[in-house]
Amino acid sequence: MSFQVDWQRVLPVLVSIGIIIAIAILRNYSKTFAAIAATMPINIPLGLWIVGTGDENVDLVAFSQSLVINIIPTLFFLIIVYIAFRLGWTLIPAIAAGYVAWGVTLAISYWIRGG
Repeated sequence: MSFQVDWQRVLPVLVSIGIIIAIAILRNYSKTFAAIAATMPINIPLGLWIVGTGDENVDLVAFSQSLVINIIPTLFFLIIVYIAFRLGWTLIPAIAAGYVAWGVTLAISYWIRGG
């Protein structure tokens, strides 16, 4: 019986686990380094790798453009979470507000692009 690993499926999971462990360790030494690890562009190269498995440069151009546009709602998520914490909110309500802002911003950007 032959066993082959589908690295395109396994690698994102392994990298995500590694990042979570790195953040857990780094937070004890430096909040700044933990924040850098938390915001590293890990999923972007993995997404590019999965989308661009061949020589489909046109696909990679379109995918990269979508990445640039779709990072904006993520930025809004972070801004709202930051503001909520500054206002004294606790973790769950701050994250929930961030996701609401992310969803609204994503819907607006989707609507502007014409669906």
